[in-house]
Amino acid sequence: MSATRRAFLLVGTLLFVIFLFSLSIGAISIPVESLVFGRLDQLQQSVLLNIRLPRALLAMLVGAALGISGAAMQGLFRNPLADPGLIGISSGAALAVAISIVLIGPATGFLGLYGLGLAAFVGGTITSLVILRLSKISGLFSVTHMLLAGIAINALTFAGTGVLTYLSDDQQLRAFTFWTMGSLGGALWTQVFVCASITVPAIWIFVLKSRQLNILLLGEENATYLGIDTARLKRTIIMTTALTVGAAVALSGLIGFVGLVVPHLIRLLFGANHQLLIPLSAILGAALLLLADTFARTIVSPAELPVGILTSLIGGPFFLWLLIKQTSGKL
Repeated sequence: MSATRRAFLLVGTLLFVIFLFSLSIGAISIPVESLVFGRLDQLQQSVLLNIRLPRALLAMLVGAALGISGAAMQGLFRNPLADPGLIGISSGAALAVAISIVLIGPATGFLGLYGLGLAAFVGGTITSLVILRLSKISGLFSVTHMLLAGIAINALTFAGTGVLTYLSDDQQLRAFTFWTMGSLGGALWTQVFVCASITVPAIWIFVLKSRQLNILLLGEENATYLGIDTARLKRTIIMTTALTVGAAVALSGLIGFVGLVVPHLIRLLFGANHQLLIPLSAILGAALLLLADTFARTIVSPAELPVGILTSLIGGPFFLWLLIKQTSGKL
């Protein structure tokens, strides 16, 4: 068996085991053998189909979106510390949600979760389009200009979010704070279908561009000599990232470190070949967020811990450890 097949088998098996574990654990226990052989009573079947299965699938889709977007951004910037939030998607989404909660309260209340999701998606996409436009002021796309524009726009959106937070009342502040913590609670099949309709084609686009990302590692000038349209590649990666992460953030809130840690971990384990890194980041991202969400909904049962807090608690120290090891030359 080739190394590539072993890598996919290892990560895929990990995802499958976590998937079964997630479906079986909870207030109502569903034995794994009952899941495998379909021997479920009426209550277990209802819990599985209406609560746990859509939530598990949504966690996998959001995790895959964050993981693969992080891998693509790191390949584009040729920097393992790059993150989808670098181009302002998360901060733009947060500002739009703050506007919806504080300034458009009645409409948000009527639309419920879909109102916040739509606001997050529109905010993240508009921010990305603005940054993309600012990066081409001179007529040519520049990664440096985009990074500087991203820093400036992030600062402005965080300032706007801070002002709206200051103006909000207690109820609005609680709603916004809960959204920024990230949660997959109340997942519905419609959300799964919407997320899948965006995430699955995006994953396919990233996989198709993986070979070009490998060539881009040689430098933009060399990649151009080898026939790669670098400007078009950058636009494709950035817009696909904006769409993918915007949809994920819209449905789950802000979830940090998945897009940063997962590609870095895959790179350490299996190398920097994007034809392997890109799809494995999607699979491991799905497994990591699914595992985190499973613990988030069971570790303080019957209450529920926001999954964004859990990923930050785990991802922050873990990434610092990787960074220290890499800096000291032990990795």
